[in-house]
Amino acid sequence: MEDGAEEFNVPAFRENRKLVALENGGLHNPSALVFKSSWNGNNKVKESKSFNYPRTSMVHLPSNDEDIAFMTITELGELIRTKKITSQQLTDVFLRRLKRYNTVLESVITYTEDLAYKQAKEADDLLDQGKYLGPLHGIPYGLKDTIAVPQYNTTWGSKSFKNQVIDMEAFVYKRLKSTGAVLLAKLVAGSLGYDDIWFGGRTRNPWNIEEFSTGSSAGPAASTSAGMVPFAIGSETAGSITYPAARCGVTALRPTFGTVARTGVMSISESLDKLGPFCRSAVDCAIILDLIRGMDAGDPSSCEVALEDPFHVDITKLTVGYLDSAEMEVVNVLSVKGVKLVPFKLNYTISSVQSILDITMDVDMLAHFDNWQREGHDHDYEAQDQWPVELRRARLVPAVDYIQAQRARGKLIREVRESFTVDAFIGNVTDWELVCLGNLVGMPVMVVPTGFKSIEHPPKDGTRRTMATTGIYARPDHDHIALALAMAYQSVTDHHKQRPSVDDLGPNDNVHK
Repeated sequence: MEDGAEEFNVPAFRENRKLVALENGGLHNPSALVFKSSWNGNNKVKESKSFNYPRTSMVHLPSNDEDIAFMTITELGELIRTKKITSQQLTDVFLRRLKRYNTVLESVITYTEDLAYKQAKEADDLLDQGKYLGPLHGIPYGLKDTIAVPQYNTTWGSKSFKNQVIDMEAFVYKRLKSTGAVLLAKLVAGSLGYDDIWFGGRTRNPWNIEEFSTGSSAGPAASTSAGMVPFAIGSETAGSITYPAARCGVTALRPTFGTVARTGVMSISESLDKLGPFCRSAVDCAIILDLIRGMDAGDPSSCEVALEDPFHVDITKLTVGYLDSAEMEVVNVLSVKGVKLVPFKLNYTISSVQSILDITMDVDMLAHFDNWQREGHDHDYEAQDQWPVELRRARLVPAVDYIQAQRARGKLIREVRESFTVDAFIGNVTDWELVCLGNLVGMPVMVVPTGFKSIEHPPKDGTRRTMATTGIYARPDHDHIALALAMAYQSVTDHHKQRPSVDDLGPNDNVHK
């Protein structure tokens, strides 16, 4: 065995590394083993049509920036469409907030100020010419700094890559650019997509600045929560949308795997990575998803998912399960709205869902950062108990056992599919078992704020709370169901409209503006 490995295996390993592993982190040279999350056997069942968005009429321009900052996309869009505010003025409002609160929250890596004013002026000029591009025309936003934008650093949150410029337009950036949206900043990604620690610090939770935001979409979650951007795009491999959205009290969507092409985005795992929006409301999430979804040749796992229009789903015809971990207020509200709610449990025989995810994610990550580790950069990583430990461990996973993990994953998917006897279910959005399971299966989930919990020993002169959230899970390719249920819940509740008191830091805080 030793002689055979030396004669045949090792030369092949070295040749393959030369061919595909000298460049770190990107989706170039994608694997021929392509994961598809669809349960239909075909990711495109019928022609995909755009959603029919609601229009908000008679929107008045607030007299102060604070109120403007917490308006929804539909409200801001109507202000721009009716010329009550210009995109350049709106860009001013949000850039000022980004710079004001970033010293506290540490959620911005790079301001794209010159680009923002250029794009805002273009949006205003088009409107003056009678050309309106739709609901994102002139609307500012932020991108997680794993997403490539030409002429600006794409740091992946890591000092190893802090000066990296990727000279391409990521698919999602290209899509947003075509809608007339205005990019304000590259927001914090936890270093190489892990947690909220990055080369410049650690991102904080606007609701309680003694807490950190969790990650790795730390910047998109914190910035949206604090009214620093109207929306932002983040990504998830295993919890990086759900955890920071829950911690920061933001409405967010982790879409079905493959719904949004990942071309131009840092890759951790080609069969797990997903892009999704952080927003003020489920309505905003639906609009963003509709405008960024689609396939691209650079991402073989991407597909044209024929989603139904979430704005026209008859929720009274849905049967929705609820787990023991569900927030019962959501269950009760949806029941009053006419949804049939039933107790529910997913049944599967896999004893350790986490082990399947860990083997998959860690080995895939090491393949994308093989050269980075071999050159010893893991010793300089921002948090030594994170990727360095996992990637060293991944080096010892035999190829046979990696394949066996994928076979176990296939078994898990089949069993979940068979036991998914409802249209959707409600459950804890940060339960690690559900996080692992949802990502391995590729199912979508809406993160929905549902209220507040008090923290221990709050400062006398400070306003600090913990936002409570729940998850609305749907079958793969049924994001519209999760969106429709979230919109129904938010139509009669106002938890998602609450604002964190970032200005009120408390008398004993050692973090200052």
